[in-house]
Amino acid sequence: MRLLVIGGSVFLGRAFAQEGLRRGWEVTTFNRGRTQADLDGVQVVRGDRESHEDLGRLAEAGPWDAIVDVCGYVPRVVAASVEALAKSASTYLFISSVNARPGWPTEPVDESSPRHDGAVDAGPEDGGYGKLKAGCEMAVEQGFPGRTLILEPGLVIGPHDRARRLTWWLRRAAQGGRMVAPGAPDREMQLIDARDIAVFGLDRIEAEDAGTYVLSGTPANTTWGSFLGTCVAETGGGAELEWVDDEILTGHEVGVWAELPLWAPLEGETAAVWKASSAKAVAAGLRCRPVEESIRSTAAWLFSPGGLEEAFGEARTGREAKGITPEREQALLKAADTRSAGGPDPQTDSGTGAGERRRP
Repeated sequence: MRLLVIGGSVFLGRAFAQEGLRRGWEVTTFNRGRTQADLDGVQVVRGDRESHEDLGRLAEAGPWDAIVDVCGYVPRVVAASVEALAKSASTYLFISSVNARPGWPTEPVDESSPRHDGAVDAGPEDGGYGKLKAGCEMAVEQGFPGRTLILEPGLVIGPHDRARRLTWWLRRAAQGGRMVAPGAPDREMQLIDARDIAVFGLDRIEAEDAGTYVLSGTPANTTWGSFLGTCVAETGGGAELEWVDDEILTGHEVGVWAELPLWAPLEGETAAVWKASSAKAVAAGLRCRPVEESIRSTAAWLFSPGGLEEAFGEARTGREAKGITPEREQALLKAADTRSAGGPDPQTDSGTGAGERRRP
């Protein structure tokens, strides 16, 4: 099999390239060569997907059995890639997002849920992340009719992740001391490893499949207690988890998904944040490794030479989690201590705070 990965050097694209090589496929990557070194063993075509000339050179390097596009965010840019490569491959696999479903994270979603009303000619200024991803999906469907695989991941973790979510918690746990643990230890989560997405995607290519799959992992595959407990264990066990309930976090206007990565109150706009269904994908063969295994391998990469620099280097998408400041964390711990002692939390009572609230 001949595989083209648009991207291919970072996180999910790297996982696809690595899995293709593991299967003995001939793998080509197309990127600008500015972010991360390509894997040994891949054939490299350097170029910018926004350049008509570069796309023409790329098309001449084909054909391929399949294309995997992991870095399409703007519909008109994706549409140009699809047009240039329409005769260069049998299948186009596009990595979208569960954000393409406007019901998420307020309500449970699956492949039958409404999709954002996107447009194939939309530019970066023509909507939010989810609407633009929906437009990208439409562009691929129009350019590769009946030959399109669309994967809509939920929260993705694993080695080489630069979104500063799991990696933020690992780095914070490694610092030790009292650490805010949001919500409750028995609260269920649903995560998926990038490597499992890659295995599933290439399996679907081999099966000559087409269609759309929501990929959010198997239901309730971890809890906050297990997730953070594993982070602590994998970083030496020096951090002390201090559980702070949603009422205190929302009262202090902690930024949903941004200040305490992956945290969102299970009410209102984020009531179903962990309720995207992967049932169709599981029936088609999706298999997910234990979340604890993903955390363990991510920690091994993160704390190896160069890992922290890769994980927390220059932001790429603008959607990376910011993480809470030490000062804000201390204020939350103080509020939790006051609550435990039976006293009031002035900041919660006054409704003031410094955080940023947003949907994931």
